[in-house]
Amino acid sequence: MIERIYLFKRFERFWHWSQAALALTLLITGFEVHGSYSLLGFGQAVSTHTTAAWLLVGLWIFAIFWHFTTGEWRQYIPSFDQLGAVIRHYSYGIFLGRPHPYRVVPERKHNPLQRLAYLGLKLAINPLIWASGIAYLFYAQWRDLAPAWLGLQEVAIAHTLGAFMMLVFLIAHVYFTTTGPTPLAHIKAMITGYEETH
Repeated sequence: MIERIYLFKRFERFWHWSQAALALTLLITGFEVHGSYSLLGFGQAVSTHTTAAWLLVGLWIFAIFWHFTTGEWRQYIPSFDQLGAVIRHYSYGIFLGRPHPYRVVPERKHNPLQRLAYLGLKLAINPLIWASGIAYLFYAQWRDLAPAWLGLQEVAIAHTLGAFMMLVFLIAHVYFTTTGPTPLAHIKAMITGYEETH
């Protein structure tokens, strides 16, 4: 029996796709600024990167406000109940055609592995990118106050490390979206808001 559950509210879907578009823009322009290739030209890449970064910071601030005022922040509290079962499912159960061990409901829309991954994104990767990006952008204002071991190169390395961590997260995230009942089921849910559960 197939059941349709309304999981993702309109703002969540807007936030998800806007964040995805801005993150991809930042990765593409950031790697160009880093010298990996030439697509827009250095000046345009820097300008686009900076604009997208400020838009993303604004989106993050609004999303944090939304999560706390709606109580949706609870979706990211780690839960270790069924964590082992979910890891075993993605490690080999999925390849044997076994059903997912976690039942999604609006009050618990993320399985334990998702909760840990999203919490890591929000508490480690995003702050690293945010702090190092702002430090890089305003380096001229604070460089005279910085300790000897902290210079522009160290800030750039931290920012690049955050970018690679985000890239790994995005690749894993896109892969896991294909592991539903059909390859596009989870993507459809993030468009319509409705998840179909079996």
